[in-house]
Amino acid sequence: MGILDRLSRLIRANLNDLLKRAEDPEKIITQALEDMRQALREAREKVAEAMAEEKRLRREEESYRSQAALWEEKAKEALRAGREDLAREALKRKRQALDLAEGFKAQADEQKALVDRLMIQLKALEAKIQEAESRKKLLLARKKGVEAAEELRRLESRLDAHPALEAFEEMEARILEMEDKHEAFKTMDQELTLEKELKALGEDQALEEELARLKREMGAG
Repeated sequence: MGILDRLSRLIRANLNDLLKRAEDPEKIITQALEDMRQALREAREKVAEAMAEEKRLRREEESYRSQAALWEEKAKEALRAGREDLAREALKRKRQALDLAEGFKAQADEQKALVDRLMIQLKALEAKIQEAESRKKLLLARKKGVEAAEELRRLESRLDAHPALEAFEEMEARILEMEDKHEAFKTMDQELTLEKELKALGEDQALEEELARLKREMGAG
């Protein structure tokens, strides 16, 4: 299992623990980002170590290639001195040095392949963190919107059942009742006034008729 895989498992474990404890969503998001940043720091250290190891292996390879070149020079010197036995021994040492150089080269090539894979994963992790940063802003904005709406709902609920509102509604009902009574009395007063006027008009008509009768009787006499 690679370093980034191990870090991913640790991140998931931390977040699962927070979820089980029903922590605040903002705390979970913040912790997730912090875990990812910590994973990124550790991953960079591991990549740096892997790159340093590749350089060390390359240096070992070059060192043994240099030694092989020196043993070849010594073989030439031995031949010039007429010492074929020493030349053979020098060439043997040269071959050993070249074998070791090839071994370190193979190790260095494998290390480079590992570094390349780690670099790809490292860049992917950096991209995920950038994406998470952007999503965090959006998620927190949505969370605040929900909290504001919920607070408004609770406020409206409290107002609907508030004693002051009930008293206000009761007073409104009383005032409406008073207005209705006033209109009723006003209507009755108008009806009484009309009745009086009609009665007075009737009495005036009776007087006129009585007066006319008396005039007729006196004129007849």
